[in-house]
Amino acid sequence: MDFNTTDEQTMLRDTVSRYLADTYSFDARMKAVNAGGWNPAVWKAFAEELGILGAPFAEAHGGLGGGAIENMIVMEEVGRALVIEPYLGTVVIAGGALKATGGALADAVIPEIIAGNAIIAFAYAEPQGRYNLADLRTTAKADGAGYVLSGHKSVVYSAPYATHFLVTAR
Repeated sequence: MDFNTTDEQTMLRDTVSRYLADTYSFDARMKAVNAGGWNPAVWKAFAEELGILGAPFAEAHGGLGGGAIENMIVMEEVGRALVIEPYLGTVVIAGGALKATGGALADAVIPEIIAGNAIIAFAYAEPQGRYNLADLRTTAKADGAGYVLSGHKSVVYSAPYATHFLVTAR
């Protein structure tokens, strides 16, 4: 097995690392934490200057055509810099679910993620679950063109500023 990164992957790592080192100081991070939990300008820069919100998505959606390795590279760098913007929930988790399922919803939302316009909160944890993701009591019942959710979720990261929610239910 070859565990070396491609030239493009190395360039992605270097670009993200350099950008965060130059622009994402710990003081700026703490200012954002205290002012509302994140910095929308940083999120827009991730989309418009770096293009990293499109790293794992197909070029047909406006992405960079990458996959899990590109997600890993970006996550290593945002982790190293203690980035608080919602990359994990929006791009990795919700974006990954949309990418895997495809269809009209994916075609509509993935370009919005890539453009930095969509922030998706992943609502999965339930009070009784204690990290057992299979212990779901929330239900989704078909109602016309949509669903009615009934239940309780706890600790939904990015919920205060989310434009969309990905909710687990039975």
